[in-house]
Amino acid sequence: MSSLAKLRQYRGRFAPSPTGPLHFGSLLAALASYLDARAHQGTWLIRMEDLDPPREQAGASQAILEALATHGLRADEPVLFQSQRLTAYESILQKLDSKGLIYLCSCNRNRLAALGRVYDRHCLHTPPAAGETVAWRIKLPQPEQAVSFEDAIQGQQSQTPASDFGDFILKRKDGLHAYQLAVVADDIYQGISHVVRGSDLLEVSARQQLLFQLLGEPAPAWAHIPVINNSHGQKLSKQNHAPALDLSTPQYNLIHALRLLGQAPPTSLLHGSVEALLHWGRANWSLAKVPKTLAQTDPLFSR
Repeated sequence: MSSLAKLRQYRGRFAPSPTGPLHFGSLLAALASYLDARAHQGTWLIRMEDLDPPREQAGASQAILEALATHGLRADEPVLFQSQRLTAYESILQKLDSKGLIYLCSCNRNRLAALGRVYDRHCLHTPPAAGETVAWRIKLPQPEQAVSFEDAIQGQQSQTPASDFGDFILKRKDGLHAYQLAVVADDIYQGISHVVRGSDLLEVSARQQLLFQLLGEPAPAWAHIPVINNSHGQKLSKQNHAPALDLSTPQYNLIHALRLLGQAPPTSLLHGSVEALLHWGRANWSLAKVPKTLAQTDPLFSR
């Protein structure tokens, strides 16, 4: 953790996408971020990442918030919906453009798939013709320079843009703002100082770190918890048809999550209230005890 992050007021967040009901893997991330904020006497926020209408499920946002509330996880400030922040994202795109850090790209999916993980800057050197459907890409000023940071759980991380990810998209061809842009814009707007989330997002943290730097803003301190896999090695996710949380057993869900996070709640808490269980979690939370692995298998979700 940087010395700057230590000096900032702790502000954490949980940012689900409303593509379906809350599942256990998302509860795990929500609980970890919530307890880390509470253990630091910090502020905990909820942000709804509703930027991709084709993938969203009607009523999912409200269902997610109700599921979180059933588990005692309530935000300290009003929920932020990314769909209400489009003007702010456009403003940041214009700011980057004014610095010469944006270019248009018309490459199709087949060409991009053939390139692999790193874009070759074709459209930087051969701009699209007028009238073509285009995406907006960041032009990284020093792609050969490594981006490094210390993750509080996974340890030292380093990626080199030129070989690991290249100039990434900030606004898609369909006109939707990309996740990388929106998440950084909103972390800046909400003053987020610490991000505790699943390790499936560890790979994109270097890109976000770079965007913070290019916008002249401090990056948050990162901590990526292990994701939950079933016995087939598949991440527990909506794409893999993870079942919705059983909202009739919040105490069991929370205790099971705490144990997977390396904490050791007493079984007696099963017979108490959700509030008592979260009180124990706040008082005994230790980020250092979270398993330092990218994934762990949970037999409860074997199939």
